[in-house]
Amino acid sequence: MIDVDKIEDIRKRARRGQPVAVIARELHVSEPTVRKYRDMEDLSQRPGPEREPQFPSLDGLTDKIDAWLEDDVRQWRKQRHTAVRVYVRLRDEEGYQGSYSTVQRYVRRRREQMARERDERDAAGFLLLEWLPGECQVDFGEADFRVRGVTVRGKYLTVSFPHANVGLTQVFWGETSECVCQGLRNVFEFLGGVPVRAVFDNATEVGRRVGSAIHTSEMFRLFAAHYGLDYTFTNPYSGNEKGNVENMVGTHRRNLFVPVPSFSDVRGFNARLLRDSMDLSDKRHYRLGTPQLELFGEDRAALSPLPAAGFSCVRWERRARRCNKQGDVTVGGVHRYNAGPAMAGREALVGLGAFDVTVLDAATGEVVATYEREWGEAPTSSADPTLQLRLLCMRPGGWRDSVVRGSLPASLVAFLDAAEPADLAADLRVLRDAAAERGFAAAVEGMERALEATGGVDAASVGLAAAVAASGGRRTEYDEPVDLSVYDGALRLVEGGADDAHEQFGA
Repeated sequence: MIDVDKIEDIRKRARRGQPVAVIARELHVSEPTVRKYRDMEDLSQRPGPEREPQFPSLDGLTDKIDAWLEDDVRQWRKQRHTAVRVYVRLRDEEGYQGSYSTVQRYVRRRREQMARERDERDAAGFLLLEWLPGECQVDFGEADFRVRGVTVRGKYLTVSFPHANVGLTQVFWGETSECVCQGLRNVFEFLGGVPVRAVFDNATEVGRRVGSAIHTSEMFRLFAAHYGLDYTFTNPYSGNEKGNVENMVGTHRRNLFVPVPSFSDVRGFNARLLRDSMDLSDKRHYRLGTPQLELFGEDRAALSPLPAAGFSCVRWERRARRCNKQGDVTVGGVHRYNAGPAMAGREALVGLGAFDVTVLDAATGEVVATYEREWGEAPTSSADPTLQLRLLCMRPGGWRDSVVRGSLPASLVAFLDAAEPADLAADLRVLRDAAAERGFAAAVEGMERALEATGGVDAASVGLAAAVAASGGRRTEYDEPVDLSVYDGALRLVEGGADDAHEQFGA
């Protein structure tokens, strides 16, 4: 397989009508290769064995070389790094033990890439502030959402069409390339076409700047090539270049996410959001006075057709991971997903989607487990009852066979087994809320203490007992005895009225 840059270049030139022979000659590839990638319907990544890097001896050093070469662009041409100088610096400063020829090949290839990127930027010219039909801007916003009873700080991807001042939005829990690609795919399929051009802010894992150059993720480049999407990145310090989408991000937050939305399935919520986003546009354009939906008709007419196959927005990690003795595979350093006891000690391939994690047996390619994807820096485990508890609160009918039931002490299990369905659902919500605030272990201990003390598990008793359990059960000690009689007087005042007040306080 040729590199992604050439795939993208082949498809871009083919869309412009350039003949196969000309593309092959100018890109130094064969004509069958040009036809293959021109006609390929699906460019989604596929799980497979780890690919050998082209420059294995330079692992961990390429970013440093790139930085030197990027800095050279701003230097006088006679005082720039040669391949020999790069090699000497790597040897002396980084302890590099590889050959000079490897460094020479990498430097040559990297400079060719940088020159191609500069040519593309020069050909694009300056960013127009008058937007044509079919062009869009893309950016992220942030808002709170209540998911299965728990408030979560999430992200939402907004795609705005400045020509009509119409925007659509989708909710995610991160700003990764798979989230961006999934959000764009949802919007494209809702509209029935692909925008002429998409303009991005310096979005996480989609594009990043090194000096004046833009580097995009492999997954996003494949996505753009798959859909025939032209894209550019704005100057992060020039808000006027992306002002429409920034305003739309605020409009969506105020109008779609106030009050805080509550849902259990983010995919279903996203499907409704596309329709709700369009409802916000049933008004006249702020500057032209023309109905926005009428102008949006011009945007939709300018869209390119969708490809025959949808892009699979799953990022497959090339390096197989070895499961531990319990069959767990770790993602992101802190999130553990169980592939089953049969996978203990075996290698697994992991696919990361916007909402799901898929685990494959590396030897057979079979799917062994699929889980809802966890986010954040706090460690999680697919076997953790806390993760199952949120869903159980929505479906208490699964109590008898749940992981949560098996993780509770016998006294609590007996109490909850005897509860009526409505009471069981309420008690599980008490456990869920206490676990979210104090941790699962403290919440369980708090429920045990509340049950022993009061015969029930109301929210106030469990919350207090869980707080005590989380603190280690320590009592507060005072230097002098505490006189609590004032509370008795206050209670009599509340119950007896003014007469008791005169008697108690002489007032």
